[in-house]
Amino acid sequence: MLIKTYGYAVCGIEATRITVEVNVARGKKFFMVGLPDNAVKESWYRISAATSNVGCRIPVKRTTVNLAPADIKKEGSAYDLTIALGMLAASDLVPSSKINKYVIMGELALDGHVRPIKGALSIAFKAKEEGFKGVIFPKSNVKEASIVDGIEVLGADNLSEVIAFFNDRIELKNYSKPNLEIFTSGIADQEMDFSDVKGQDNVKRALEIAAAGGHNVILIGPPGSGKSMLAKRMQTILPPMTLDEALETTKVHSVAGILNEREGLVAQRPFRSPHHTSSGAALVGGGTNPKPGEISLAHNGILFLDELPEFSRQVLEVMRQPLEDRVVTISRARASVDYPASFMLVAAMNPSPSGDFYDPNSSHPDSCYAVQRYLNKISGPLLDRIDLHIEVNPVPYEELSNKSKGEKSCEIRTRVVQARAIQIQRFRDQPGVHSNAQITPRLQEKHCKIDAAGEAVLKMAMNRLGLSARSYGRIFKVARTIADLDGSSTIASKHIAEAIQYRSLDREGWLN
Repeated sequence: MLIKTYGYAVCGIEATRITVEVNVARGKKFFMVGLPDNAVKESWYRISAATSNVGCRIPVKRTTVNLAPADIKKEGSAYDLTIALGMLAASDLVPSSKINKYVIMGELALDGHVRPIKGALSIAFKAKEEGFKGVIFPKSNVKEASIVDGIEVLGADNLSEVIAFFNDRIELKNYSKPNLEIFTSGIADQEMDFSDVKGQDNVKRALEIAAAGGHNVILIGPPGSGKSMLAKRMQTILPPMTLDEALETTKVHSVAGILNEREGLVAQRPFRSPHHTSSGAALVGGGTNPKPGEISLAHNGILFLDELPEFSRQVLEVMRQPLEDRVVTISRARASVDYPASFMLVAAMNPSPSGDFYDPNSSHPDSCYAVQRYLNKISGPLLDRIDLHIEVNPVPYEELSNKSKGEKSCEIRTRVVQARAIQIQRFRDQPGVHSNAQITPRLQEKHCKIDAAGEAVLKMAMNRLGLSARSYGRIFKVARTIADLDGSSTIASKHIAEAIQYRSLDREGWLN
């Protein structure tokens, strides 16, 4: 008897349907074909023990399981439940009348318990698209899958529940009503707030500009000046995610297996802060079976690299293409996988090996040579992709001891949201462009025009400060954002002047 059940293989954040064909005939051998890996091949032992322990022993017959299409490698233990139901139906232990209407996936424990899988959200989206009535997942996965409207999302704790469902003895709970309360709650309650930061008004202003335009930023200052403290509060002033952004981010976290099962939906913009000993594969993704790295886990959020020069130069260089294209392609001999990587890079570093380069009271200042060698750990092409270079100076005692609170994050975020709304309207006819940081040279000519006074200021800065050619386009993008925050449809000379001061590392004589 031939029975077909259905599951999905997740490649990147997209799912591909897998048809599990089970044929039972006379004999006593078990065969599995269709390019299964070792975890899939071992499913027979888990299925045999699980079915026996729930009181539904499968008769020993010649069983052939084919996983189609055969040219896609099947990986992991998520097909246990798919194969088990096919074998039970082929052995007449479960009716086959409605089994092909559902996508059935889950890992089986030996006692029949159903364990969670990765990529449930991507699978549910694809199952709806391909016309399935519903999906049957472990209960740990139902919250993320229930976000998909228009398809039944059934949750099970044990194999016996799934068997009873197909035998019409029980009804599995349907979780298909989307619960978006956590999404609509936004980020109202945050432990960290910009009001906690004493002084540093110029740095806060620069970070507001970065958040408003989606610009990459680097903070340069001695230890204890507040670089990490400021960077960790960037998340609190970014605009709330749209539902589409939340769904795409959730897909990445689901595939990586780090999704919080109690929430189901990533409602807050991610903040990822990998250690400087991280490898290139950890940062951009990879492995034998390519998985998303930190830059993809930071999709639609912030990637914070503290102590930037301490990262391996080779590791930093692999970020250059994702920073430009906002997607990372991981190629292997068998397949090529794309993961989204549209993130804001926020980096922090000391200005010299000792960290005291800015401190006039230091008894052991670093030499210009030592400072230059330290800064050269970061390549010019990488700095070229960072729009704002911000010098962070130590906070004087008078400001530290001041008991008054600064401006709250919610107040700054209100201005950021208003500026982003202007940009969304401006680029409404440009697919893939949502903020000023994504402006192309052609869009720059259209939306970043300046008057004669602005031209004069920019020309003087280029000549007197020795700004590099790569600074030219960055200045226009940042100036456009400053004008948006100012509510101005045109870029004035004051906007250009403010943007110029955020190119510290491009200035000749910065070390003098």
